Amino acid sequence: MNLVRLVGRVSQPEERALPSGDTVWTFRVVIDRPAGGRSRQRVDAIDCAVWSGRLRRSVQGWAAGDLVVVTGSLRRRFFRAGGGAASRVEVEATAGRVIRRATTA
Repeated sequence: MNLVRLVGRVSQPEERALPSGDTVWTFRVVIDRPAGGRSRQRVDAIDCAVWSGRLRRSVQGWAAGDLVVVTGSLRRRFFRAGGGAASRVEVEATAGRVIRRATTA
């Protein structure tokens, strides 16, 4: 079963137009790592994409720093970059919601 559930802070939400004419909302979910692990890395940033439906309309209202829960499937996407083929792993989000809005300073 390919099911992913992420809970973390939103970073860099943006709508992108693709060469095909399709649009996709992309963002990162930043997740704190537990203290005391082997790595010095303190967070993981997971790329997410929303292709259609109700979630696209919701993501339009998300802001950097909002705490969200996102569910979807892990996908490997292939594309051309710099004259060659490249790939990226991302979560294709199918559901999500804001748990807590970011505080503004």
